[in-house]
Amino acid sequence: MDPLEALVAQIQGLSSTPGDIARLHIILKQADDSLRAESTRLSPVLGQLAPSEHSLGFLYVLDAFTSGQISKQQAETSVPIITGFINACNAEQIRLAPEKCINLCYPIVLVCKRLKDQVMMLEAPIRGAGPLLTAARKLQLSTEHLTPLHSDFLMLCVLAKCYKTGLSILEDDIFEVDQPRDLFLYCYYGCVPLVPLLFERGKQKDCEDLGMICIGLKRFQKALDLLHNVVTAPMSTLNAIAVEAYKKYILVSLIHHGQWQLSTSLPKYASSVAQRSLKNFCQPYIELASSYGTEKIAELEAYVQTNTEKFENDNNLGLVKQVVLSMYKRNIQRLTQTYLTLSLQDIANTVQLNSPKEAEMHVLQMIQDGEIYATINQRDGMVRFLEDPEQYKTCEMIENIDSSIQRIMALSRKLSAMDEQISCDQLYLSKVGRERQRYDFDDFDVPTKFNI
Repeated sequence: MDPLEALVAQIQGLSSTPGDIARLHIILKQADDSLRAESTRLSPVLGQLAPSEHSLGFLYVLDAFTSGQISKQQAETSVPIITGFINACNAEQIRLAPEKCINLCYPIVLVCKRLKDQVMMLEAPIRGAGPLLTAARKLQLSTEHLTPLHSDFLMLCVLAKCYKTGLSILEDDIFEVDQPRDLFLYCYYGCVPLVPLLFERGKQKDCEDLGMICIGLKRFQKALDLLHNVVTAPMSTLNAIAVEAYKKYILVSLIHHGQWQLSTSLPKYASSVAQRSLKNFCQPYIELASSYGTEKIAELEAYVQTNTEKFENDNNLGLVKQVVLSMYKRNIQRLTQTYLTLSLQDIANTVQLNSPKEAEMHVLQMIQDGEIYATINQRDGMVRFLEDPEQYKTCEMIENIDSSIQRIMALSRKLSAMDEQISCDQLYLSKVGRERQRYDFDDFDVPTKFNI
């Protein structure tokens, strides 16, 4: 019997019970090289296997089938095969891998990354977004687990401008990370354009502003959290992604908080490289923040006009324009602290808007967004500023407060468990032991013995 036919028979016969699947896994690992050598003959083999019943065998055959170079025409054929398999496959079987400690060796990860490359070749990233989300969910051990597929899924969401689809996975709290690089890219794709990474990977090409997930959906606080993770991540040398993230970090801070200070921009636990060098590559943005701090709209607009080309080259001009708009909002908010009523004409004059109609549009948008509380009398053009109507005593508010408390308690338990786990980790203890030799403990008032 032909070896390939014999392997198909074994896949079909050993895909029912856990014991058979474990035995099949050993056979498939041994046959991996021969499968790759027969990659041109594997298309009919895939037709003899059912993705839902023979998931493990189908995956190994599919991995070998897609391992070589592929043309655009071949991609049109293979993309439906891969997406169909991902949607139908058994999650327990696809988690099996040659090296469990190295998730990048998961055959499902390799196949999904090829799917990403193929849909990008076809210039149809939206075709890969849904299947990669499905694969990531099937590969996850829990919703707190970050897989190697998360960053690729988010990249396709950004390219396809499917921001809400990407947000569904960004809302998960991540505590388990297999590869540190995956967390770095996950945070990066969550809210910044892809231009620097395309350059880094050698795929240099003209790119317009591809948009951002959290920023595109006005989830500025979540965007700041992700950007904070990028710029404070451990790094021995400065990289383009961190620089781009820092520029966004400044702009989003201005939009969301209305301020940004160089002296407090990075915490002490950020790498020394970031603290020392990031600001040197972001001078136009630091100067923009300084101009914003003057609260003078004319000065800010003049600076933006002078440096439009720089911001446009960074694909940040859209965000910079939002910074300018946010200053109008901040100035209107300051008026609520001084006046009870004010005409639209006075608001336009004070905030330096072109007309009362423009002032009305700004006020209406701020009321809709919950940034101010006010009513507008259309007849006489007067705005009446109100107090916050929330009394913090409704059932909905109590449920929100209780939910926040429960989440904080769960986070505290998680941190305690992680602290205990790290304190017992052999690598950590050996490193601490080496570090301890560098210090003279006679210089510190540390007790050497405790009496209980």
